[in-house]
Amino acid sequence: MINIIKKRKVYIPAIILIIIILGIVILSNRGDKQKFDTAVAQRIDLTQEVSVTGRVKPAQSVELAFEKGGKISAVYTDVGKQVFAGQLLIVLGNSELAAQLSQAQAGVESAQAQLAQYQAALETQQAKLEELKLGTRPEEVQVQETKVTNAKTSLEDAKKNLIVQIQDAYTKSDDAIRNKIDQFFLNPKGANPQLTFFTDSQLESDIESKRLLIESTLKSWQTSLETISTSSDLESHLDTAKTNLIQTKNLLEKSALAVNGLLPNSSISQTTIDAYKSDVSTGRTNINTATVNLTTAEEKLRTAESILKLEQDNLALTKAEATVEQITAQEAQVKQAEANVLSQQAQIKQAKANVNNYFAQISKTVIRAPINGTITKQEAKVGEIVSANTVIVSLMSASQFEIEANVPEADIAKVNVGNDAKTTLDAYGNDVVFGVKVVAIDPAETIIDGVATYKVTFQFIETDERIKSGMTANIDISTEKRENVIAVPQRAVVTKNGEKYVRVLTGEETKEIKVKTGMRDSYGNIEILEGINDGDTVVITFE
Repeated sequence: MINIIKKRKVYIPAIILIIIILGIVILSNRGDKQKFDTAVAQRIDLTQEVSVTGRVKPAQSVELAFEKGGKISAVYTDVGKQVFAGQLLIVLGNSELAAQLSQAQAGVESAQAQLAQYQAALETQQAKLEELKLGTRPEEVQVQETKVTNAKTSLEDAKKNLIVQIQDAYTKSDDAIRNKIDQFFLNPKGANPQLTFFTDSQLESDIESKRLLIESTLKSWQTSLETISTSSDLESHLDTAKTNLIQTKNLLEKSALAVNGLLPNSSISQTTIDAYKSDVSTGRTNINTATVNLTTAEEKLRTAESILKLEQDNLALTKAEATVEQITAQEAQVKQAEANVLSQQAQIKQAKANVNNYFAQISKTVIRAPINGTITKQEAKVGEIVSANTVIVSLMSASQFEIEANVPEADIAKVNVGNDAKTTLDAYGNDVVFGVKVVAIDPAETIIDGVATYKVTFQFIETDERIKSGMTANIDISTEKRENVIAVPQRAVVTKNGEKYVRVLTGEETKEIKVKTGMRDSYGNIEILEGINDGDTVVITFE
């Protein structure tokens, strides 16, 4: 009983000490900040690889067939010929596909040109929005005020020019009446002016009455011009000048009829008649010139007035602050321009996909030698119709050995004839690398341990005496490449409810952002198509 009590005395302090230690650890852990690893999204080249293991065996011939049927248009080889890898052997008719490819390529160029226009329009709209938000600079106001000042000067000059032409119109009218036609009047400035020669009575009466009326017109016109200035009512003076020129022109036309009908007689010589005709003609020419000059001066005045009004309006607009409505409207213009750019980028992407599709279809109409070797079978003839997957060419490899490997069902879709690959042989370790190429893929599956696999044959690109039959080969097949794409470690991408997210670190805060992913490479990286930008810091794991 005493021993039991002693043991309890030992256990109780020990238990209390353990509890204290655990509490300290828990509290210490609670005080720690959350720790995590990060990576930076950056542009890199991604290479997708499929890794398999195979065995070296003596080389066999490679049998080649078209993936799709058609009519043979060209044959470039025959039995016994030596060929090199990539050499063109047989071609099916593909002129229609070639035309479609050219059209698709033109579509890409056209779409890219349209994109450049949309991008320029976007930059313009963004600049306008920035100007609205910043407001008008004093320099811009000063420039516009200078334009208004210049427009006022131009208007003043136009008014002065109009006054000169109005005065000139009076001078030419006065000369035409008092110097050119008054020479064949008696008492021309009096109350009863009379022609000095006889003409048609009605014409004579008409001329004499018009001469009487125009005298008062010239006097009042002269009086009004004594005080004319740029501050006068130039519209009124202009209308008066136009009316008076018409009145003068009418009298000259009547006078021309009269003198042109004169014949020499005892009281008037031919010389006098000719002088009358010349003076009347000169007067008419001067009045026409005055009329044209007056019209031109009026047009200059109207133009100067319009320019001044425009520059004054522009000045008022320049000084005015942008309203909320104007900024909102401009923001809408920017969004529309951005939408145009995004839409056009999508069209370019689709256009490029069409080009790639036609390239892929054309590639199926040609047979190229996958390796260096010798043609052992060639049954193609120009004009012959061949079916898909019918062997028409066989090629014996120039290499002595090849590799056979079984690729799992999950990876076989990534592998194509012609893919490059690198292999190491167990006999020489990982530092010795040999180049190989996929030359054949069996269409039928091979079941290994209950898993469907497909036999893939590789040919060595170069002959090497170190290669021996039966050696174990470790092969990395390059199935796809993407250049200059944004990528992050695959561990940074999480999936929730069928959507993919990454956690972007900003300062000490993290934010989940939905992303669209693309190709995964063989080194744990994954392509990011949408969602984050080059240089963003993403969280990989939390501690």
